[in-house]
Amino acid sequence: MAKPVLWLPRKVSDATVERARRDYEVILNEADTPGTAEEIIAMSAKVDAMMPCHSEHFSAEVVARLDPRLKIVANHSVGVDHCDIPALKARGIVVTNTPDVLSDATAELAMLLMLGAARRAVEGDRLVRTGAWDSWSPAFMVGKQVTGARLGIIGMGRVGRAFAAKARGFEMEIHYYNRSRLAPELEQGATYHETIESVLNVADFLSLHCPATPETIDLMNAERLALLPDGAVLVNSARGALVDEDALRAAIGTGKLAAAGLDCFKVEPGGNPAFAAHENIFMLPHIGSATRSTRDAMGFRALDNLDAFFAGKTPRDSL
Repeated sequence: MAKPVLWLPRKVSDATVERARRDYEVILNEADTPGTAEEIIAMSAKVDAMMPCHSEHFSAEVVARLDPRLKIVANHSVGVDHCDIPALKARGIVVTNTPDVLSDATAELAMLLMLGAARRAVEGDRLVRTGAWDSWSPAFMVGKQVTGARLGIIGMGRVGRAFAAKARGFEMEIHYYNRSRLAPELEQGATYHETIESVLNVADFLSLHCPATPETIDLMNAERLALLPDGAVLVNSARGALVDEDALRAAIGTGKLAAAGLDCFKVEPGGNPAFAAHENIFMLPHIGSATRSTRDAMGFRALDNLDAFFAGKTPRDSL
């Protein structure tokens, strides 16, 4: 029996490719460039399955032109905002993602963003790296202390809970908003708020861990940023669509926000060039899940879903 044909449009881990080749006829994109709409459509006539990343966009227009041969899109990501899931389902194409396996890596990065923003990492690195560090005083490079501060978390899913667990090591007082209240064993003493606005009122630090949906686009707009305590720090390691970037710049400019830590932006790749003028915005290029072990785990989870599908079973992570 012929092996199913699988397209890997981006460079995934070596371990993932090795395992994929064992069970599938694999087509690799050696150039490791984002798959364009036309490439996705053309490839759909040649393969039975695809393992895209968030850089491949399955809009309704693209999905309408897909060849009937394509049966499953096994995303190498947790977020699926690059996929029009109703359109794919209407075509009978199964869609999966890779939850669970990247929670700790993303939470680690959120902690890095929070600490880096609070303790003026961009400015400090520049001073030392350029040789401009030539003095010291008690007033030099004073930042915002994390230990014991109040942390607000918007979205207490897997990543939000992993971040909360790490924040407890800093003795932070944890407050959260979620679509529904967690069970006590998952709350671990965190304070639940029934509205986002209620969390904002108490958050010395605010970390976003919710998906990008029509309801959460520009979740943090000027009105909501104004509700934060003066000198708060905003952290976003989820999706760039959650933050009104003009409002964020304004809040940084007025000092309403002391700092921000961002791993995602409205435009990716590239980010927001206007943020570069602000050393109190600590930025990374959307690398929340970029550890070797997590990349292997994501690839294997996607392959697990493919294996189940081609064995006639319902994939664990079907959406």
